[in-house]
Amino acid sequence: MKEGEQANLLCKVLHVCEVSEHEWMAFVWDGTDSPPLNIGTRLENEMDSPLPLQLEPIPLPRDLLCTFPTAGTILRVIIAKGNEKHILHLLSAGKWVRFLNILCEVHEGLWRGVLTPFTKICYVSNDNHLILGCQRSYNERLSLELGRIPYWCFPWCSQLTEVDYDHVPFVTLMDVLTCSQVTAKFKCIVRVVAALAWRVEDFCSHSGTYRIRLTMEDPTARIHAFLFDEDGEKFFDGYPSIDVLTRKRNKLLGVPVNDDGKEIEDAARKPPWVQCCIKSYYLDRNNTWGSRNYRIFGTKLVD
Repeated sequence: MKEGEQANLLCKVLHVCEVSEHEWMAFVWDGTDSPPLNIGTRLENEMDSPLPLQLEPIPLPRDLLCTFPTAGTILRVIIAKGNEKHILHLLSAGKWVRFLNILCEVHEGLWRGVLTPFTKICYVSNDNHLILGCQRSYNERLSLELGRIPYWCFPWCSQLTEVDYDHVPFVTLMDVLTCSQVTAKFKCIVRVVAALAWRVEDFCSHSGTYRIRLTMEDPTARIHAFLFDEDGEKFFDGYPSIDVLTRKRNKLLGVPVNDDGKEIEDAARKPPWVQCCIKSYYLDRNNTWGSRNYRIFGTKLVD
């Protein structure tokens, strides 16, 4: 996919729903990973206009999310009201369809497809050789030890982080979201696309405790993961100076700098792929799934 271009896509329809009084949205998938995007927003925007975790205004119910594949990008396709009568009957969940001349756009750093007057949709039989090839490739991917790491970090991710659990297999963020256990530990390869607080002077509370919310993504999902207390101390190797902490933050979030190490204003960011360990936990014993959060642990930023 390329931004602003019209493309032809062969995809499986996973779900279709109404997301506003003006739009419907189809969730489609072909088992491959969408290309990573540069992040055009400034770090300080995260305070008042945070990057969204998904394009739909309300997250999908967990029971529905658990029916989705856990590897490969799930593309959101926008269907404007007025077109649904001619389109929705073609987008039955579980069916494979071919989109001809679908517009590929970027919104809030996320890919989406948009149906235009020139878009055509046609069913494709489940025994079509192209579909069988997609399914075979997906099954082969899942069988590989490194099959769940993003295509776009091959041959390997950056060496910017180290993790304590080398023996643990990698999973995707969709695996994290759909895990059957409320509390669990995971190892992922992700990009950190935003941080709150964004100023390194505010990474610690007045008592000296790290408390940062990172927004991280892979081709399957975005989540918020907190860096707190001793896990933050491990991540940043103690309490370095403001200059050192700024350099670490800029490398993690892909902030471009000049030869003097000064940030280049209004330049797009390109966060690197990094390893990290994530654990899930809950805040309310009476609402474990509804209060589920994520926290980074066992991870160190080495440069």
